[in-house]
Amino acid sequence: MRLFLALVPPPELRKRFKQLAGIAHARCGGRRIPEPSMHLTLAFIGEVEKARAVELGFWVQGLSIEPGRWRLDSWGSFRGPRIVWVGGQRPDSALTHLHQRLWDALESRGIQGRPVDYLPHVTLLRRANSLETTPLPEFELEWHYHRLELVHSVTDERGACYSTLAHSKSTID
Repeated sequence: MRLFLALVPPPELRKRFKQLAGIAHARCGGRRIPEPSMHLTLAFIGEVEKARAVELGFWVQGLSIEPGRWRLDSWGSFRGPRIVWVGGQRPDSALTHLHQRLWDALESRGIQGRPVDYLPHVTLLRRANSLETTPLPEFELEWHYHRLELVHSVTDERGACYSTLAHSKSTID
């Protein structure tokens, strides 16, 4: 099973991401990420056995994360995979700390793969024809988060489909 840990935006924020994806698509082309698939990856775990996925699900259900706010106000791109994304102009120390904390815990469970660099972002387009984002309009969004999810990713001819296997405790609910 292919897994990752993510923050999933509330429906109203997903709608704004969908609007931004439409704007980016008009300028850059490519394939839009479906609204239900928009998320912020905190840790890509990769392929694991079903028993390990169950174990990770119980671990995630026992987690509690500090509520936070992430300010998104910039466009960006990754050349290799031809991705257009949105994120923050300034590094977000709370998200970086959460990412590090999760990887510390994953590594203590024998899971490897911590990236050298971590850049919080939400992917809007894949296989973009153009990666020039400077002419795209300015925007400012604020994402209030309070729970993370363990997500199962299945890829088929339509692309990636995601389903939540477990979520952390929430200090808000």
